[in-house]
Parts: sequence; C-alpha cells; structure tokens
Amino acid sequence: MAAASNSDDGQVSQTPPGPGMLLVAARLLVDPNFTDSVILLIDADDAGALGVVLNRPSSVPIAQVLHGWESVVAEPRTFFVGGPVGPEGALAVGSLRPGPHAPAGFRPIVGSLGLVDLDSPVAEFSEQLDGLRIFAGYSGWSAGQLEGEIDEGAWHVVPGQPGDLFGAETEGLWRGVLRRQPGELAWASTQPLDPAAN
Repeated sequence: MAAASNSDDGQVSQTPPGPGMLLVAARLLVDPNFTDSVILLIDADDAGALGVVLNRPSSVPIAQVLHGWESVVAEPRTFFVGGPVGPEGALAVGSLRPGPHAPAGFRPIVGSLGLVDLDSPVAEFSEQLDGLRIFAGYSGWSAGQLEGEIDEGAWHVVPGQPGDLFGAETEGLWRGVLRRQPGELAWASTQPLDPAAN
C-alpha cells in the first residue's frame, strides 16, 4: 500500500483504490452522508466498490440487537453507520490474531482484516479476534463511479492503520489520517469545513 505521491510535474498522484485502503473525504464533498468521513474499502474492482464509514458511531448498542457480540467488539460498543446503502443490514469487519487457521465464518479482505459472518457462533471468534467493528449499512459505488469521484477530487486514497478501524476516539479521525500523510495532504487537514471561512 502506498500513499499519494508527487509526480515529476509536481502534481499529487492518487493511489488506486483497493481493499484495505482508506477514502478520506475532501472538503469539496458536501454530501451529508460523507462530509468529513473516512471509509475503509472492503472491495474495489472493475465491477464497483464497497466500503464502510469508520467515524460515524451510532447510539444503538450492539447488545440491543446482536446478543453476545458486544463482548468482542471494540469500544464504543455501538453500531457504526457504515453508509447509506442497506441501513437495516449489519456488516462486521474484524482483525484476527496470528494463528494456524481462520474460523469458517471469516472472509479475508487484506492482511489480518476480514469480514465476520455474524451468523457464526461468537465462541468461534472470541479467542481469535484482535478487534471487531459492526456497521449498519455500507457505502457502495457502481463500476467506474468511485474512480470518477476520485478524479473530480472528492476523495483522497491513503493507506490505513489498525487504529483507524478500532480506535475508540473517532471524532478526530478525519484530521488524524490526513495529518500523517506527506506533503499537500497533511496541509489539507487544516482546511475549515467552509473554505470561505478561511
């Protein structure tokens, strides 16, 4: 995974979107579903892309809907709003500790990250999970749509870190992810929500 870099002509070139990468909303993206959002990409290929918003915790406790899973999810132990698509559905992303084999209900995304089948017994995962987050809904793009939005400057594509997904403090995630990037992207973290207020 590589970050955005400067090309020979001085322009910032974007890394192609792929599983495990983050989409960080640019200031020009004013859709309320995505303002200041950081999205973990789960799938991204020629057919389209799918991801979940990492910094939109809800007030709905996991225990209220999925009994047993509250014991293995990261703080805060609430559902996160993964995006505007399928908000009645739940999608779980977890990280496995190193071990001889993954549970049957685990589908790898990249590295130790993968999707967790919530119909599996919690006991199958309780000893192997290094972190788990459960999302209500997801964010989706049809073929070519995300690439078009990236070309328009709506998203920055950057590498993710484990703390991005499982950190208890989500309010400063947008700024934090941008701040650790090289060059112009770090500067973008200082931009106000309304550029006219600068």
